[in-house]
Amino acid sequence: MKIAVINGPNLNFLGIREPDVYGKETYDDMVHIIRKYGEDKGHDMDFFQSNSEGRIIDYLQSCYFKELDGIIINPGAYTHYSYAIRDAIASISIATIEVHLSNIHEREGFRSQSVVEDVCVRQIYGKKIQGYLEAIDFLETL
Repeated sequence: MKIAVINGPNLNFLGIREPDVYGKETYDDMVHIIRKYGEDKGHDMDFFQSNSEGRIIDYLQSCYFKELDGIIINPGAYTHYSYAIRDAIASISIATIEVHLSNIHEREGFRSQSVVEDVCVRQIYGKKIQGYLEAIDFLETL
């Protein structure tokens, strides 16, 4: 399978930003763990991170032309209000799983709302890096 892993704003600050909430692993640590897990299972893994909504949309649209089998996305704070990212996910018709390191339903009220959830095949939250690995496993079942 060809799988893209997309991470949104502030995920490049993992290990620095609120380690009690997001974990102590850095973004590079996380990418290494996910890449190894996916490649050990025979998947072609591609990673992208941006703090810019437009760049995330551009990358999502490029996934359509790459003929990917699945996408794992952590839109960060864009989860809660980016209808543009939601529409980009809907338009590409690629199985997409929404992942969050923290439990978005046990934090501030605004974080429990996801505008992308309904265009994703699954939402995984509160499992830190393990959530990304579960997303890979779930994509294999589709």
